[in-house]
Amino acid sequence: MNKPKILVTSAAGHTGSLVVTQLLEKGFPVRALVRRHDSRSERLKKAGAEIFVGDLYDMRDLREALVDVKRAYYCPPFAQNVLHGSMLFALAAEEAKLEVVALLTAWNPHPTHPSIHQREHWITNNIYQWMPTVGVVYINPGMFAFTYFFGLPAVAHFGRLMLPFGEGLNAPPSNEDIASVAASVLEQPAVHIGKNYRPTGPKLISGHDVADVFGHVLDRKVVYRDVPTLMFIKAAKALEFSNFEIAQIRHYAEEIRGGTYAVGAPTDHVELVTGRPPEDFEITARRYIERPELVFPRFKTGNKFEAAWLMLRTMLTRAPDLNGWESERGYPLLPEPVLAHDSEEWMVTANEKRAALLKPTHVVRSTKEHQVAV
Repeated sequence: MNKPKILVTSAAGHTGSLVVTQLLEKGFPVRALVRRHDSRSERLKKAGAEIFVGDLYDMRDLREALVDVKRAYYCPPFAQNVLHGSMLFALAAEEAKLEVVALLTAWNPHPTHPSIHQREHWITNNIYQWMPTVGVVYINPGMFAFTYFFGLPAVAHFGRLMLPFGEGLNAPPSNEDIASVAASVLEQPAVHIGKNYRPTGPKLISGHDVADVFGHVLDRKVVYRDVPTLMFIKAAKALEFSNFEIAQIRHYAEEIRGGTYAVGAPTDHVELVTGRPPEDFEITARRYIERPELVFPRFKTGNKFEAAWLMLRTMLTRAPDLNGWESERGYPLLPEPVLAHDSEEWMVTANEKRAALLKPTHVVRSTKEHQVAV
């Protein structure tokens, strides 16, 4: 029996590239949608993927990319206009009569979040429910494990893990585990349609725990230091993150500090979907320390001089006026935004999602093209 062709968007990214390779290993034909030909797309091509270079914001490219495709992993890029891109893909998915879309959004979206990115994720999650014939599986991971590695140069050379997370707890999932959830639901989607999966790591850990793991892997003493969010913003700017990325990440850092990612965590969703438990943070740490490009394409640990130079650049870098930057671009800035852990609506919704996964899946949704058990 021929397996259906699957489209993977953002196929050169943190999870997209892994979804491609895992689906290929399962024997599925995969079309990988990438922005450009480069070394990453070449690796996917050598692995057996069909490479399609296109623009997620161009309906013409989406239509062409979805020809002969039956299932898709839609991973919106961490960039501006996430709602625009997500809605275009929903329209293209309906037009192409897909069976199912595995939609990656996030742990913390709600309608009054200070991050425009999370508010648009919330709108996307709700509107995708309205698609009349395409099944949707929602994948909502917490703060990814790789976010703890941006301070790796100072960790490796000075024994200091400096992050603005306070004493906050998180059960960070690896890119590999998130991808495994996506690949598994696309392999056998019927029982997953309409579900909200929230993959996490196996246990809640603090910044101190992360420092201990780094120390064990690097065989040196590593100490966690909580730093002001302003210092984190300056460091991100020195690492050449865009203002858009920094403007959103600053809120997520405050949510780790405040406990957003500890609400209902850890979950058993990785094991529930894939049949195996999520990997321990130390396993993830060993892989990312050995291959720092998995954290960020141009990221490297460097030598002690380079690490010191990065710290000096951080001190000398001027923090951007992020609120002003967003205002200049016409972003709707709410007068009284609320972080997820302070939102009663988000807390109720998070509990409802957990409860929904405990219900039996026996309803059948009928469409003109197919029937899918949900």
